[in-house]
Amino acid sequence: MKRALILALLLAACREEVAQATDPMPLTAEAVGYFCQMNLLEHEGPKAQVHLDGLPGAPLFFSQVRDAVAYARLPEQSHPILKIWVNDMGAPGATWAAPGTDNWIAAEAAHFVVGSAIAGGMGAPELVPFARAEDAAAFVRDNGGVVMDLAAIPDDQVIAPVAEDAGEDADFARRLQALSQKAGG
Repeated sequence: MKRALILALLLAACREEVAQATDPMPLTAEAVGYFCQMNLLEHEGPKAQVHLDGLPGAPLFFSQVRDAVAYARLPEQSHPILKIWVNDMGAPGATWAAPGTDNWIAAEAAHFVVGSAIAGGMGAPELVPFARAEDAAAFVRDNGGVVMDLAAIPDDQVIAPVAEDAGEDADFARRLQALSQKAGG
């Protein structure tokens, strides 16, 4: 019994811990947004992926960078976050319509434009990431906003609800009422 215990301790001491890989995964046609469950390639603007401890090779993808930052700040996550990757919108070939499939930068190293006039892929305000401060400053000149690092972004820029257009709601209600009247009469 004593030998078995010593052998078990020696084997445990010799066992190498293998760190979970957190390299960014390419964005593919199969990638869907964690919150919306919609295909990411169908939405404009930068995307994000979050790697969770204990879930190797299966990051959570987000349709908007704002959503990934909100997820990271909410207390409900089931696993510790190991790494967050975001599209570098200053990368060669990156456009709002096609932000790129493999131009990922670490969120903690990105320069984010906060409060620009450009909405993200799901229609909410977006946090626009850049690897280079110069690219972020150029985006601000064209679209407004301010440049911040990840830690400086206020919670109300990522977690606050998005105001809906009252005109769209009134139009929808009017069209729905018209359809109801046709069906009933």
